[in-house]
Amino acid sequence: MLTAAISFLLTAGGVAVAGLRAWRRRFRSATRWFAVALLPAGLYLTGLFPLATKIGRAFGDWAAKLVFDPRVWTGIALLGVSAALLLATRWMDRRGAVEATPERPSAAGPAPERPAVAQAPKAPGKPQKQTGKRDDGLGDFSDIEEILRKRGI
Repeated sequence: MLTAAISFLLTAGGVAVAGLRAWRRRFRSATRWFAVALLPAGLYLTGLFPLATKIGRAFGDWAAKLVFDPRVWTGIALLGVSAALLLATRWMDRRGAVEATPERPSAAGPAPERPAVAQAPKAPGKPQKQTGKRDDGLGDFSDIEEILRKRGI
């Protein structure tokens, strides 16, 4: 009976605060207060307060075992070591010290010299520089062409 009275008093108080917030034209805040105010009555009417007391007692029993049972402390130590190892490997992975993955797989071969997509044409209003060399997309091979010409190939 006392649980019902406390839960409905908390609900009434929350609704009153929500009403004051709405009266001051703070409707978003009033809606939040109203939503939180409905929780105690909803928990009581659904019967979740006894469940909460059972959970609280179970947590208290676990905490009492935590203090006096060495097996629980061993489990906590193992959990700590596991967390430390996971964090250490994550830290080393970010620094690149764990595994050096190659940029490209070896079966892919060397990177192509020319890009796969042609560059966009220049704006028609701007004149292009004439350098005397051909601009057929083989600018990277100009050195090779020059060597081949010198040797007569």
